[in-house]
Amino acid sequence: MTVNPQDPTEDPTEDRVETRAELLPEERAAGSDDPEAQAEAILGESDERTEHPERTRHESTQTPDRD
Repeated sequence: MTVNPQDPTEDPTEDRVETRAELLPEERAAGSDDPEAQAEAILGESDERTEHPERTRHESTQTPDRD
C-alpha cells in the first residue's frame, strides 16, 4: 500500500483494518461475529509488540531470553 501524505482522505489504519478483516481460512472455519473488530484487536496487539519489542520479549513464553 502506498500512502500519499498530501491526501488527508487516505487513512492507512482504516485500510489495514479492512485488509486484515478479510478472514484467513482457519478464521473462516472458526467463524467471526465481527471481522473488523477482530482485525482492529489483532492489529492493535501487533502494533504494541512492534512499538515495545523489549517488553514483548520479556513477556513472551515463545521468545528465549538473550544471554
